[in-house]
Amino acid sequence: MEHIIKLSIEQHVENGESYYLATSSDVQGLVAEGRTLVETIEIAQDLAKLILQDKREEWHKLPTVPKKLNYALVVGY
Repeated sequence: MEHIIKLSIEQHVENGESYYLATSSDVQGLVAEGRTLVETIEIAQDLAKLILQDKREEWHKLPTVPKKLNYALVVGY
């Protein structure tokens, strides 16, 4: 079963280098950093699974993916 975890993602620039930082109020301890938005989201997804692996009761608190979902698609040009 798939669940929804809300992420907060911020872009940072340090020494001319850009990176993204993702955290989640749904999964305590989730902090993911990547060079791109997609990479950051993928890392966050993997981390969420690892963090929640031993916390089965936490999974039940998360909403499941509904049959219809609005999703913001990010594309570059």
